[in-house]
Amino acid sequence: MIDMHRIDELARKLGDALPPGARRMRDDLEGQFRAVLQKGLGAMDLVTREEFDIQKAALERARAELASLEERLRALETGGET
Repeated sequence: MIDMHRIDELARKLGDALPPGARRMRDDLEGQFRAVLQKGLGAMDLVTREEFDIQKAALERARAELASLEERLRALETGGET
């Protein structure tokens, strides 16, 4: 999910970077910047840092469980117990 506040902030910064002669068109250009950023970033299928961290933690738990199961399987195959 894309943070709309950050897109608005980036569009404002792009508008602020315009040369003095183009300031009259600033509001219109900021709206266009915002639309282009939303479309471009939306097409990238980005996730938030929080979503990434949650999925990373889930993957780490799954890897640990897999390692545990592999160890148990090796023990069973060799006739040992865990």
